[in-house]
Amino acid sequence: MTDFHLRYGTEVAQALREQRPVVALESTIVSHGLPRPDNLRVARQIEQAVRDAGAVPATIGMVAGDLVVGLDDAELTRLATADGVTKLSVRDLAVAAATGADGATTVAATSAVAAAAGIGVFATGGLGGVHREAAQTFDESADLVTLARTPIAVVCAGVKSILDVGATLERLETLGVAVVGYRTRRFPGFFITDGGFDLDWSVDSPESIAAALAARAQHGVHHGGLIVANPLPSDEQLDPELHDRTLAEGLARLDRDRVSGKAVTPYLLAHFHSATEGASLAVNVRIILRNADLAARIAVAAARRADASA
Repeated sequence: MTDFHLRYGTEVAQALREQRPVVALESTIVSHGLPRPDNLRVARQIEQAVRDAGAVPATIGMVAGDLVVGLDDAELTRLATADGVTKLSVRDLAVAAATGADGATTVAATSAVAAAAGIGVFATGGLGGVHREAAQTFDESADLVTLARTPIAVVCAGVKSILDVGATLERLETLGVAVVGYRTRRFPGFFITDGGFDLDWSVDSPESIAAALAARAQHGVHHGGLIVANPLPSDEQLDPELHDRTLAEGLARLDRDRVSGKAVTPYLLAHFHSATEGASLAVNVRIILRNADLAARIAVAAARRADASA
């Protein structure tokens, strides 16, 4: 009989036993979000950013049917370089495991696995959300409903600007997912600093976020996620005019080529990379490295808080 339990990397297993700070990282950005060979180099940089801020990185993915919390470098390399790596949301995990698949976990899947493993903080680039034309297509990322029932803090640069940002925020409110801006009252737009919408809450330190996580746990009332929206500084964003022009071109090509479903996001991100001559890739990398750093500092603050109350 095959053992389908979560498999932990050695470093992550030890850190969890010792209640040291751990940060979950997704593998979809490695397999589907960044072009080769940049993807593997950046994946290693993301893990190093977490280490540099005092936490242990736990990149989550599936290798030959094993759902791994804390991929080692050989496993990370496999998911970054192999063809046919499947993009896995929460619904796909069991079937993929049963069929022995190699798979990269999305935000939804990574959040769910991290929470099941006892990891409370997750760093990513941008969330999925409500797609444009969703009123006709009903196309909405599983990230949203998963975060409604998963007690994890997700540090991100808002939702990807290729989505309907306003509708996504409305859905998050309906689903009861808390959203706070990190040192901002404006919701970021991934490649751009300001996504065009106000936020009700803002926090100014990792310790404040750790306090919010402690309050959620001790109340025992709200069991959903906390989105920490961490915008790029305005001097590091993609030029807004270039962004808007590239997005309009990408949406037109999307319709022309009849791309839909899971293929939409990688298609548009690839278009951004090509049309901006790599500028969007550089911005994407800055986003995830900044978010990894902040997530690690939140995890450290949360661990210190737990130690002080023990």
